[in-house]
Amino acid sequence: MVDFVGRRQELATLERELQKVAAGVGGERPGRCVMLRGRRRVGKSRLVERFVERAGAPFLFYAATGASPGGDLARLARDAQASTLPLAQLVAAARPESWDAAFDVLAAALPADRASVLVIDEVPYLMDADGAFEGMLQRAWDRVLETKPVLLVLIGSDLSMMEALNSYGRPFHQRGREMVLGPLNPAEVGRMLGLDPAEAFDAALVTGGLPLICTEWPHGAGLWDFLGEALNDSVSALLVSAERSLAAEFPPQAQARAVLAAIGSGERTFTNIARAAGGIGATPLQRALELLTHKRIVAGELPVSLRPSKDRRYRVTDPYLRFWLHLLGPSMEEIERGRGDLTLARIRENWTSWRGRAVEPLVREALARILPDDRLPAAPAMGGYWTRTNDIEIDIVGADRAPLAKELLFVGSIKWLEQSPFDRHDLAALHRHRAALTAEPVPVVAVSRSGVDCPGLDAAYGPDDLLTAWPL
Repeated sequence: MVDFVGRRQELATLERELQKVAAGVGGERPGRCVMLRGRRRVGKSRLVERFVERAGAPFLFYAATGASPGGDLARLARDAQASTLPLAQLVAAARPESWDAAFDVLAAALPADRASVLVIDEVPYLMDADGAFEGMLQRAWDRVLETKPVLLVLIGSDLSMMEALNSYGRPFHQRGREMVLGPLNPAEVGRMLGLDPAEAFDAALVTGGLPLICTEWPHGAGLWDFLGEALNDSVSALLVSAERSLAAEFPPQAQARAVLAAIGSGERTFTNIARAAGGIGATPLQRALELLTHKRIVAGELPVSLRPSKDRRYRVTDPYLRFWLHLLGPSMEEIERGRGDLTLARIRENWTSWRGRAVEPLVREALARILPDDRLPAAPAMGGYWTRTNDIEIDIVGADRAPLAKELLFVGSIKWLEQSPFDRHDLAALHRHRAALTAEPVPVVAVSRSGVDCPGLDAAYGPDDLLTAWPL
């Protein structure tokens, strides 16, 4: 069995919250609430399961399914049978028919003399359009649950709905602490899989840091060995996780699916996305893009510059989903008929160009975490620069703010190739592009997978340097 890797800060946060509950036993309102959100299959449920295993406190772990209101309440009664709450049989026996009644019986089942944990997983499935569930949750919390020494953990994969749960004007506003769980970072992926820094970044791009996919990666195996095995298993997590997540987020007929596929295929501009999505009109395309960005599946970015620009570009935010949409999804029929070897050959052909673009957001995130250092200042804003015709493109722009900056702090180029260091030709191109962006001699930086083979840079970073952005 693969060890539970990473998540130290998140586990420590949950443990501190439970300690505060325990310290308040006997008080008027010892209850506390944590609202945990993160993308599907990122390990939210497993994190909380690990927490309750370590905590040793009595708990009830309930997972909504969204099948129907009655079905979800019946599921609560079944989950109560596996609970370690001393009076959990009250919930199982009561079989409540409304959430008002369910919260009353849950409160009766919680011990009054010791801390306990109540987990409600996939809360967005329970949140109806008229806010009835949120209102019942708020009343139950204010009236009975908060008076018990309980840590209420609300989990959800729909990021926008979980944010709305705690937003101003909603019934449950300011009643819980928000936590965001991201994927495993490259350092955690590298440690889990036994890979060197450069390989760890490759694995992070392919798996997206999703624990379920990482567990299928043989320890110490290279990228191509892993892909060779996964593409010969039609039910591998690498192949099925994306489709399951998309099916949960969007109905099959949703126009947003076609738009997302177009962006995943590599299209980045409004016009090209419209064309790739089947000639979709401007208004429905705008609605689809607003939905995708609202759900944090797609990011729409403007160039960081001293001059305003309307040249917005779109990208899929999740590296794994980006990999699946571009290199796996279009080949699923081929893989299902046992010809994963053809897909693997196609991935090899496209790997260098795909990875070069896909690694850019990860590199910028790493630099933002590392800086300031003895070479470069901290950059409050980190992005890129491009023109409409792509004749000028700068991978890294550090600035005081974005997208319209008052001051540029540095510019840089990313060269993520094996056995091809950043050289004088790359430096000359970076200088030309910098001159098109600003007349100021701002520092120039290179990020290279294979090192640097020229003087004249103000700073240079490799995979080893970037990985220190995420201390283990």
